[in-house]
Amino acid sequence: MNEESEERDEVLATVQRFERMLADGEPMFFDLGDFESIIDHYTQSTQFDKALQACEAAVAQYPFSTELLIDRAQVLAMRGQYQEALVQIDEVAGRDPDNADVAVTRGIIATQQGDFPAAVGYFQQGAERAPDRDDIYFNLGLAYQQWQKFKSAARSYKQSLKLNPDNDAAVQELLYCLEVSGRLETNLEFFRRFTDEDPYSAIAWYNLGQAYYKAAQYGNAAQAFDYAILIDGKFYEAHAYLASCFVSMEEYQRAIDEFQLSYPEGEPTAEALCNIGECYEKLRQWDQSRRHYQKALDLDPEMDEAWFGIGVILDAQEHWFQALHYYRKAVGLYAESGEYWIALAGAEYQVGNVVSALEAYEKATEVQPEMPEGWINWSAILYEQGNYDGAIDLMKTASELLPEDADLLYRLCAYQLAAGRYRQAYDVLENALLLDFDKHRLLFEFFPELEQQRALTRLIEQYRK
Repeated sequence: MNEESEERDEVLATVQRFERMLADGEPMFFDLGDFESIIDHYTQSTQFDKALQACEAAVAQYPFSTELLIDRAQVLAMRGQYQEALVQIDEVAGRDPDNADVAVTRGIIATQQGDFPAAVGYFQQGAERAPDRDDIYFNLGLAYQQWQKFKSAARSYKQSLKLNPDNDAAVQELLYCLEVSGRLETNLEFFRRFTDEDPYSAIAWYNLGQAYYKAAQYGNAAQAFDYAILIDGKFYEAHAYLASCFVSMEEYQRAIDEFQLSYPEGEPTAEALCNIGECYEKLRQWDQSRRHYQKALDLDPEMDEAWFGIGVILDAQEHWFQALHYYRKAVGLYAESGEYWIALAGAEYQVGNVVSALEAYEKATEVQPEMPEGWINWSAILYEQGNYDGAIDLMKTASELLPEDADLLYRLCAYQLAAGRYRQAYDVLENALLLDFDKHRLLFEFFPELEQQRALTRLIEQYRK
């Protein structure tokens, strides 16, 4: 057992002892560090009621501990009890006005209340009092980020990482801010600098790998994760990321090998097993794929990706009735996936459940209207049923939502031609040709006989470059 696992087990044992005390109603002694661990455990798992119980018990034993009073204020804020939290932190400020955590807690409360200018001011005040604390700069970054000031947020996260390169949450938020602001590629040097300063730091290579991965530089990312693994062979997260690089490069067997190293021997995770199942699916090794998806479900029956994966396998083998069960389970667990609804709709259509298919496509376009497949497949059924007006209306709605998608315009043009609306069809075709000329072949794939229409082919030729 590694040191991290031992520490986690110790905390869980302490938490269990605390819960026994509450259940039995008999007082037990906990030192200050024990109470801090118990409170952290509950807050990290968002069990704020229990966290507050721990705070009350702790303050009863250590009434003069400013650390515990600050914890209590922060837990009250997490529960939305802002006024009580502010009263508590004002009490601490009266005792210890220069305590950096007083400013930090006020900043956390202001952030949760949506008062981002005040939050930034408080965190900056805290950073002045304790300039070597990475958590303060991290919280400052969160305030800027929620304020939509991504450049300022990135600067704060960078400062947090300079003080503590192991802060993975800061890495993730920094990468997000750089990605959103379109500045990721120009900031790769920031991550490279850590490996230059300490080439034997596994975490530095891991963070650089994540940056390359986000920038879609998968070869460079794989190399960085390789270095992290060379330094620390049991860096399981690095193995998982390296596997994801291989997936992105469509090297599925190499990805499988790495996913199998992404957990301690004999302790597979549901996520790793599901990822392995997906790789075997890409290799069309159906039995191996289904076996790993099922193993993932044995560990976590609520894993929607594994239910969906088995559905995909059955669908590929044209076992549509069986696939329906798995797709329905997947959408039942995660109804916000357009991909799941589209797959379910396709299977419903294959078994002749046309009404159910139409309902599923409608749901797909509700939850993810930016996915053109839902609109196109839904409209295709209406077209096949002779409902040209319905198909045209769907394509108009879709093309308004996704004006840069030429496929939708060519499809709309085809439906209008079928309905005899030639003038409207030619207007749409002109827009489609301007958007993406080469995709005009889609029109002829949909209606091969259109290649014989001279007026149409002349119009297309006018736009050939």
